[in-house]
Amino acid sequence: MTDDTVLNTVIHEPSMTAGEVEMLMFALDRSRAQFAWKCGGLDTAGLNRPQPPSTMTLGSLLKHMAAVEERYTIDFTGEAPGPPLDAPEAADPRWVWQSAADDTPAELYGLWRGAVERSRAAMAKALADGGLDQPAKYTTADDGRSPNLRRIVVDLHDEYARHVGHADLLREAVDGLTGEDPPQ
Repeated sequence: MTDDTVLNTVIHEPSMTAGEVEMLMFALDRSRAQFAWKCGGLDTAGLNRPQPPSTMTLGSLLKHMAAVEERYTIDFTGEAPGPPLDAPEAADPRWVWQSAADDTPAELYGLWRGAVERSRAAMAKALADGGLDQPAKYTTADDGRSPNLRRIVVDLHDEYARHVGHADLLREAVDGLTGEDPPQ
């Protein structure tokens, strides 16, 4: 395992009486750390190994979650997305899943790590500027309403919760790694 393939798996436990924002951010960061642990330290073959009948791989999960982080960053900032959502091909929802096999492990790990860093910074700024009750910077296509930022954080956490389970199964098939939380 090389330094450029290791993802942040440190979990910082909040106090047992932490407030709502701190607990939500902890839950999200814990899920990110679990995801990073399950995807971390693999070579190209490990990242591209599917578990039939699914074609999903740990590499495609990394690229998908980078895109998800970028999408939710837009909700906090209202700014145009960064990679990979700024690519013209990204308009096709299958693109992140299909193109990950063309990326190196360093590219995939860097893409996800960068998206998480931008997302954390956007969330910290927005939360400092108005908290969880403020509306997101986008409106829904169906009725023009904006969810509050609390809903965005919960939705992002739910996305991780869903895919950490996939990563559990895929990683165990690659090299037998099992467990709930990464070693601290």
